[in-house]
Amino acid sequence: MIVLGIDPGSLKAGYAAIKIDGRKTTLIECGILHFDQKIDLIDRLAHVYTQTKELIERIGPDQIALESLIFAKSIPALAKLAQARGAIISAFGDGYVGKIHEYAPALVKSTVTGHGQATKEGVDKSLKMIFGKQIEFVSHDASDALAIALCHVLHGKAPRAKSTTRARSLKSVFAKWEGN
Repeated sequence: MIVLGIDPGSLKAGYAAIKIDGRKTTLIECGILHFDQKIDLIDRLAHVYTQTKELIERIGPDQIALESLIFAKSIPALAKLAQARGAIISAFGDGYVGKIHEYAPALVKSTVTGHGQATKEGVDKSLKMIFGKQIEFVSHDASDALAIALCHVLHGKAPRAKSTTRARSLKSVFAKWEGN
């Protein structure tokens, strides 16, 4: 099972794909989709749609997790974000009906760090503890997308195969990481 997490935006969108195999979760890739800020938003939306469509076709996720619309600095910013998010969602197509999930930013942070008001740096640090210290994020948009995908998996909405291995809690992962 492959889950694609997306942190939507009108100028760039973070994305992260993770693979779930039983109780093992592996990072496939994460990065940023950049949208040309020199063109008007109305024209840029076609690029948002096209790049998202290409990402979906390349990765072939089974499920998709997005950050929900909750906070924006202003009404115009919220409107731009909503339009870009609509272009992203429309790129998924009919094949993803019932397979698209959204999560509030505070829930994502709380799930990954244990604190709903965690900083971006705190989210990055928690993800490095979970996926390995060597992971480097090109921006916070990419790490946010990974956190969104992981939130989806940890909240049990992504089907998991039965496994005979013992589950690890985030607390045990952090304790092991701090010990190294």
